[in-house]
Amino acid sequence: MMTIRTSMAMAALGAVAFAANGAMPPERQRLVPTEYTTIVPTNTTAGTSGVAGLETRVLKGAPSGTGLYTILLTIPPHTRIAAHHHPDDRIGTVVSGTWYFGYGATFDEDTLKALAPGSFYTEPPGQPHFARTGDTAVVLQITGLGPTGTTYVEVLPHPEHPLD
Repeated sequence: MMTIRTSMAMAALGAVAFAANGAMPPERQRLVPTEYTTIVPTNTTAGTSGVAGLETRVLKGAPSGTGLYTILLTIPPHTRIAAHHHPDDRIGTVVSGTWYFGYGATFDEDTLKALAPGSFYTEPPGQPHFARTGDTAVVLQITGLGPTGTTYVEVLPHPEHPLD
């Protein structure tokens, strides 16, 4: 009989294997926050901003495929994300850090709302939104119904903001 520690280690190795091979995450899994780091991050994947330094970990499904997906995004400090939209209906929860989030077709600092850990927000399909981080990194959990993608409405005048 497997011990809990052995089961957790096998689950973590499985998560690393699926991420490294580009395969779908296991259908059944249980992860505590410290186990998220066992999932190999990518810099860009469907439905992310493509901003340098951003890390994406796919927790469920495949964002570029059909069906439910959940991604965990880590956004570095002092990052601005230009106005963009996604084709799918998405929901987000702030896991850590303060996420400054706004709706509209142009980045407008005055309309950003500070979302602390535990905050919830929506990204309705086709509706532009923008965001930034402050002095600390932000971790978000986003769930949607794929396929997803990112279409920019505006380009910020910063070379560190490449487009998908």
